[in-house]
Amino acid sequence: EVLRTDLAGMPLEWIDYRSAATLYHSEQVAYACGSPIYRVHGGYNARTGLRSIIEVNSIIATRGDTHNVERTRAHYTPPLNNTTLFKRDANICLYCGLRFSKSELTRDHITPISRGGHDVWMNVVAACRRCNNHKGGRTPEEARMQLLAVPFTPTYAEYIYLKGRRVLFDQMQYLLAHFPRTSPLHERLRGDIERRARSLEPTDTD
Repeated sequence: EVLRTDLAGMPLEWIDYRSAATLYHSEQVAYACGSPIYRVHGGYNARTGLRSIIEVNSIIATRGDTHNVERTRAHYTPPLNNTTLFKRDANICLYCGLRFSKSELTRDHITPISRGGHDVWMNVVAACRRCNNHKGGRTPEEARMQLLAVPFTPTYAEYIYLKGRRVLFDQMQYLLAHFPRTSPLHERLRGDIERRARSLEPTDTD
């Protein structure tokens, strides 16, 4: 996936390489950063006989009116779905602290819907089926279950990260710079970046 930004460098969305190539071809790409990840071959020039090649980078900034995006971004509340919720909570049950696959997790309402709770980011956490069943229609306090982390509503940039299926090293670094300083995702993303950086270090050989 390619990370598309506006002219100011603010993350906008993930696009596939075909959409990115179209933006390059229509001269909508103002500048690119990150590393080249795709090379798209086009047709042959009838005059020169040369084949066109578009090199697509992992991050591209595109032209266009982004004032409406900038105005709404500060008040943006991302749509709530299980995929991004579980990724927000690192696929960890926030009651027992164990990591599970996405299919083994559920969306738990801290204050149950039946008790006036709402289906919003600040009232939901990832929970394994066992913990969710044990809690039932009670609050964590009533069920004597401790919540291991405080839920939060992702910002626009955080949500872009959570939506990414396979975020590359340079895209991680780029998105991290756009997270709020207080973002709970800072520590996790820095850890991922450090692990990837170590894996790229050359190995000494005799």
